[in-house]
Amino acid sequence: MFLITGSNGQLGTELAKLLPQAILTDVADLDITDETAVKAYVKAHNVDTIINCAAYTAVDKAEDDEDLAAKINIDGPRNLAKSGAKVIHISTDYVFDGLGHKPYQPEDEARPVSVYGRTKLAGEQEVLKYAEQAIIIRTAWLYSPYGNNFVKTMRRLGAERESLNVVADQIGTPTYAADLATAIVRILPQMNAENKGVYHFTNEGVCSWYDFARKIMELSGLNCKVNPIPSSAYPTKAKRPFYSVLDKSKIKQTFNIEIKHWEEGLKQCLKQL
Repeated sequence: MFLITGSNGQLGTELAKLLPQAILTDVADLDITDETAVKAYVKAHNVDTIINCAAYTAVDKAEDDEDLAAKINIDGPRNLAKSGAKVIHISTDYVFDGLGHKPYQPEDEARPVSVYGRTKLAGEQEVLKYAEQAIIIRTAWLYSPYGNNFVKTMRRLGAERESLNVVADQIGTPTYAADLATAIVRILPQMNAENKGVYHFTNEGVCSWYDFARKIMELSGLNCKVNPIPSSAYPTKAKRPFYSVLDKSKIKQTFNIEIKHWEEGLKQCLKQL
C-alpha cells in the first residue's frame, strides 16, 4: 500500500491522480512529527511505501520559525524513515549555495544558505540514515494548476498590469509537478536496497525567473511587459541560490526516465488552466 503525505500540495495532488489506490494524508489526518502516530498509522494501514511530499516550504518565514521548519522538515522525515516502510522523499535545490556555474550533481557538496535549505538537507540525511530503501529526489521551481505558485501568480498579475519586474539573475529550471509525479510512479517498482540514494529531477533546459515569466506571458497571450531586475532590487529575508540547475543524468540512467523540456511542461500546465 502506498501512502502519500502532504497530499493536498501541488505534487501530492498530481500523484493522487496517478496512484488512485494510494492512501492520502495531510496534517489533519496524520502528524508526521509524531513518531508514535506515524508508526501506528503505517502498521494499521499496511503501508509498504511512503511518498513524502509534506514539507515546511515558506522559505522566508522559516528564517523566523526555525523550530517549526525543523519539526516538519527533519523530525517528520526521520519518523517516516523509522516506520519500516520504503521512502521516496522530496527535497530541494535550496540545499546548495547557488555559487556554482555548472549543473549540480547529487553527490556535490551541499552548502545551504537558508533555514529552509538547512532543514531540508538534514531531513534527507535522516531518511538515508533510517530507511533501508530510500530515494531522495531534489527538485526546483515546482508549479502546477493547483495551489500557489509562480505560474499562477504571473498569469494573475499579467492580466492586471501593463508591466512587471522579475528577477533575472537567478538561474534554474522550472518543474511541472505532473512530470515529477510521472517520474516517481516509474521509480516505485524499481526501488531496491542497491539504488538507495539522492537523485535530481527538474524538467530539461535552463532559464532565469525573468525568462520564465516572459514565456508564461507569451504562451498565455498576455501583453504584460516583463522587465529584468537584479535580486538586489527585490530583497527577501532568506537568501536564494543564484544558480541551481540540477544535473539529472543519474535519475535518467538508473530508472530509464525521459524528461521533457520545461517549455513543454509549461504548455501542458497552461492547457489545464
